[in-house]
Amino acid sequence: MTPTQTTPPHRPSSDEVGQIETRGVDFIPPEDRQDRPRDVGTVFLGANMCFGTIVLGALPILFGLGWWASFWAITVGTLLGTAFFGPVGLIGPRTGTNSAVSSGAFFGVVGRLVGSLVVLFIAIGFYALAVWTGGQAVVAGAHKLFALPQGTLQFAIAYGLIGVITVVLALIGHATLIASQKLIAPIVAVLLVVGVLIKLPDFDPGYAGGHYVLGGFWPTWVLSVVTSASLALSYGPFANDYARYLPVRAARAGAWWGSAGIFFGCWFALLFAAYFTSMMAPGTTDFVVGLVGVSPTWYAVPLVVVGLLGGCGQGSMALYGTGLDTSSLVPRLSRVKATIVVSVVGVGLVYLGALVWDALGFVTAFTTLLTVITAPWLVINVMGHLALRGRYVPEDLQVFNVGTTGGIYWFSRGVNVYAMAAWILSVVLGLLFANTPPLMEGPWRNAAGGIDLSFLSAALAAFLIYGAFLWLVPARALPRTSGVPAVDLAAGAGLGS
Repeated sequence: MTPTQTTPPHRPSSDEVGQIETRGVDFIPPEDRQDRPRDVGTVFLGANMCFGTIVLGALPILFGLGWWASFWAITVGTLLGTAFFGPVGLIGPRTGTNSAVSSGAFFGVVGRLVGSLVVLFIAIGFYALAVWTGGQAVVAGAHKLFALPQGTLQFAIAYGLIGVITVVLALIGHATLIASQKLIAPIVAVLLVVGVLIKLPDFDPGYAGGHYVLGGFWPTWVLSVVTSASLALSYGPFANDYARYLPVRAARAGAWWGSAGIFFGCWFALLFAAYFTSMMAPGTTDFVVGLVGVSPTWYAVPLVVVGLLGGCGQGSMALYGTGLDTSSLVPRLSRVKATIVVSVVGVGLVYLGALVWDALGFVTAFTTLLTVITAPWLVINVMGHLALRGRYVPEDLQVFNVGTTGGIYWFSRGVNVYAMAAWILSVVLGLLFANTPPLMEGPWRNAAGGIDLSFLSAALAAFLIYGAFLWLVPARALPRTSGVPAVDLAAGAGLGS
C-alpha cells in the first residue's frame, strides 16, 4: 500500500542560534544537516551537569551501600545504560526525524505513538526534577549566603525563574540548545570539580554505608545498578532529537560521540552525589539541601550558579524533546505551541514534587519504572534497525503526521502487532520482578533473593520475543523494504552504520 500523500515540500529551515527553529518531527533534508558528531556528545554531556541528574547518585548511599560499592554500582549501571543508548543514535540520520517517529518503522506509523508516550513520560519527569532541584539549590544557597528565608514564596520564585529560562531555550530550539550546552557544560563541570577538591580532606573512601534498604548487600547493590542505568538509558529516546541533524556518513561517529557524552556526563554526575552524600549526616534525604549544608559558605555561590545554569540546561533539553513528541501526537500543534503546553504540566509536577509527594520514594520508583518501560522499546528499535540493515523510506514514516494513511510502515491499520506484543509482554514481565519498596513491588520480586530483575528481565524478554518474531515471521514483523531501493541519503555509508 502506498501513502496517499508524501512529506510536505521542503521548507527553508531557520535553525540558527537565536532564531526559532521552524522544524518539528518532519524530515530534515540533507542540506539542512550542518551538525558535527561532537555536537551530539556535547549536548548529552551538558545535559547531565545539573542537580536533576546528580541527585540520583545519592540513592546508592541512601540505600545503605558504602563508597566503593556505590562507585562500582554507578560505574556498571552507567556502562549498561550507555550500551542501550548508543545504537539508537544510528537511526535518526537515516530517517531524518526523531526516535519516536523513527520507531514507526518497527511499531507502525500509528503504533509508534508508544514511543511518543515513552518520551513524554521521561521528559516531563526529568524536566520536573531539573527545575525542582535547581530551584532548591538557588534558594538554599541564597539562604546560606544572605540568610534569606526558605519559604514557599522563595521556592516558587526560583522555580518560576528556571522554568521561564528553560521554556525560552526550548522554544527557540535545536541550534540554540547546542550552543548553550557548549557554554553551560564546561562552566558547571569546573564548578563541580572545585566542590570535589575542597571536600577531599573530609572524604573517607572507607565509608562503609548503613542499613541495606532491601535487607542484603546484593539485592541493594543491583537496585543501585538499575537506578544508575536508568539515567543513561533514559536519554535513548532523545538521541535522535540531535542525530537527525547529522549527515548519514556521520551516523556512526555521532553514536560514539553521543555515547561518550552520556557515559562521562552520567558517571561524573552520579559519583559527585555519592561522594557528597557519604559525608552528610545519616538520614539526610534531601541531597541539595544537604550539599549546601556540608559545603563552605563561599561555595554556595557556585552551587547557585550550578542550580540555575544546570537546571536550565537539562530542563530545556527535556522540554524540547517532549515538545517535539507532543506535536507529533497532535499534528495540529506546532512544536512551539506543544512546548508551551507541556511546560505547564512540567511546572505543575515541580510544585507537587516539592510540596505534596514523598520526593525520594517518587524518584526511586520513577527510575525503576522508567527502565522497565524504556529498555524493551530501545531493544526492539535497535534489533529492527539491524534487521532492516539501515534501509528506510522517510516519506512513509511521516504519513501520520500529515494526516494520511498507507505506506510500507502501515502494517495492520498502522500498528505492527508483533513489535507491540513484544513490548507489552516485556513491560508486564519486568513489572512482575520489580522490587522498589514501597511503591513498586511485583509478585515475583523475591525470585532471586530480593534482587531487582525488572530491568534485565524486560530487556531480555524483548530480545527473545521480538527476535523470535524476526526469525519465524520476518515478512510480517518487518516492513517490506527488501524491494525498495536504498534511500539516497545512505550513499557512501555502510548499511549498518
